[in-house]
Amino acid sequence: MVGRLSHGAHLVGCEDPCVVLVTSYERGSRVDVVAAVLRRGLSRNRDTRPVIEIAGTTRLVGLIGWPVEHSLSPRMHNAAFAALRLDWAYVPLPTPPERLADAVRGLVALGFVGANVTAPHKLAVAEFCETDTPSVNTLVVREGRVEGWTTDAAILTGLAAENAVILGDGGAARAFVQALPNARRFSRRAEWPPDARGVDLVVNATVARDQVLVDLGPGQTLVDLPYPETATAKAARRAGATVVSGLEVLVAQGAASFELWTGLPAPVEAMRAALGLLP
Repeated sequence: MVGRLSHGAHLVGCEDPCVVLVTSYERGSRVDVVAAVLRRGLSRNRDTRPVIEIAGTTRLVGLIGWPVEHSLSPRMHNAAFAALRLDWAYVPLPTPPERLADAVRGLVALGFVGANVTAPHKLAVAEFCETDTPSVNTLVVREGRVEGWTTDAAILTGLAAENAVILGDGGAARAFVQALPNARRFSRRAEWPPDARGVDLVVNATVARDQVLVDLGPGQTLVDLPYPETATAKAARRAGATVVSGLEVLVAQGAASFELWTGLPAPVEAMRAALGLLP
């Protein structure tokens, strides 16, 4: 959606949920005014949206992916910045595959602190940054250099994973393989269907939502990366397995990214609240 607000001011946004950026020009000086998360059901006559002021001092991070409209990361990270009263903002950066190298270089040129990387770029972006990991979901810009990190598997902290299975072969799956090198892997390009008999942890890093991929039961844990919840997660919960949702995974990896960028402990409860998760 693009609309004219006043002389020299424009509104640029997208469908809910999204970030709205209003940029105003007065006498040749640029004043970035507000960014806000849209929510359904707001009255057009009574705007109650929270306002984030963006000034020349605001530090920027973003989300590189294709597409990015569905992501809840802007909502979560902007809530985290607000909770700590940081003059920071998180913006979506839709990037088609053929422009990925330009996007990474652009982070340096535009003074970004860093960015998250999501599908389909987690493997390809490793070519354009300094990293020792095959899958990158977090970029940090330091002194003109772009470092690549992975925080995708942060959710594993505290989980029993002596005998694990990983489903999928994309960027997120690679991150979990790196964290769980002894895990058995299943993908449609290799060994399929998956067998979870006798395992204590299953990581679903596929994009399948409507098909039950594996049967689980009591004593087993499913880490289900997609959100909203998949058919696999619903079936596992009904059967008595423990399910770690995609939103919990998002908070864990987001908190780790936040700390890489800011050097501060992440306000995890504020991030959870932004996603509607209970304390």
